[in-house]
Amino acid sequence: MPPPTVPPNTSRAWLILGSAFLAFTVGASVMHSYTVFLLAFVADFGWTRAESSLAYSVGQLVGGFSSPFVGNLVDRLGTRRMVLLGAALLVIGLVGSAQAEALWQVVLLYGVVMTFGANCVGLLVFVPLASRLFANRRGMAISVLQSANGFGRAASAPASQMLIAGIGWRGAYLVAAAVAAAVLLPLAFLFDRRGAAARAAAAPAAAGGVEHAWTLAEAIRTPQFWLLFFVYMCTSIGSFLVSLHQIAFAVDVGFDPLYAAGVLGMGAFLAMPGVIATGTLSDYIGREYSALLAYGISIIGVFCALAITGPGDHLLLWLHACFFGLTWGARGPAITAKTADIFPGPRLGTILGVITIGSGLGAAIGSWAAGFIFDVSGSYRVAFIGSIIAYAAGSLAFYALRRPPRAR
Repeated sequence: MPPPTVPPNTSRAWLILGSAFLAFTVGASVMHSYTVFLLAFVADFGWTRAESSLAYSVGQLVGGFSSPFVGNLVDRLGTRRMVLLGAALLVIGLVGSAQAEALWQVVLLYGVVMTFGANCVGLLVFVPLASRLFANRRGMAISVLQSANGFGRAASAPASQMLIAGIGWRGAYLVAAAVAAAVLLPLAFLFDRRGAAARAAAAPAAAGGVEHAWTLAEAIRTPQFWLLFFVYMCTSIGSFLVSLHQIAFAVDVGFDPLYAAGVLGMGAFLAMPGVIATGTLSDYIGREYSALLAYGISIIGVFCALAITGPGDHLLLWLHACFFGLTWGARGPAITAKTADIFPGPRLGTILGVITIGSGLGAAIGSWAAGFIFDVSGSYRVAFIGSIIAYAAGSLAFYALRRPPRAR
């Protein structure tokens, strides 16, 4: 690994990493809470599972296809302005969702407004910064960031379920808006306001010849770029064929909704240590082997879900929650760090943004397909089998990334 451009153990670096973790947690909590609101929409509006999944699927598409734009913006505007923009969009989307009366309104507010806002406080904004602050420990730093996704997902399920049960789904959205504003707006001012500062931080390494500063045009001509795209897509398909409908699946087989949300939420809390462990491990045993371990554990978790037949299978539900939750997002640090390893330089945000289209595309396919499969077959079994196949394909593609590309 190249020497760091900024000392990795300074208090300022850790403060920035912690602030990024908290901001990402808020955005992830807002977006993942849709898994709980889905059942509320079905009960209140009478929508089908596929209709209720539409906003989530649109959100994943928007998240993916807006990634190049967000990556380019963070390279130009800097982290502070992006977090402020994200906070504003999330609050607007949450307050608007509390007033929604039709499917198209939920699709617009969640699928477009809130998704773009969450992208502005997500990995695309913080990974280039963390990669430069912790160049010798990229896997660890990115794993800390990525763990915010699992932590937000774990916290959002039981909290949203309790809020919906207590004050209804409209009131729950308003509470989420207040929390997002109270946390994100102060955090924004801890980050640098200039995009030029990020480019200046990367300049010493490129100027010294330690790393080739890749451009998007160069990266896109390498097979590694498209392998990463495929890995992101397959991983998201595998994850979202299961994750969006986990609570609905558990309720369908007979578990109490609050109990199911609690079990799956507790399992999702394991994502935080799981992501940090696999990301840090990737600094020592290699990105590929760390990711393969995470893929394998996720597959075991999906097999446990396939084995559940009724509300008496408490152990299988807990095993599914723990294995699937432990590795939720656990491949992210290895994949993202691998992207930073392969394509370093001041245009990393833009390159990562384009590759992340694969993640959004896969998430949209997976989340909508699971609802469609249920509507057609009355079961999630085929969706869960598809998740295993997608994970296997992603692991093989990622293992093929062992050889670095050569700049042309």
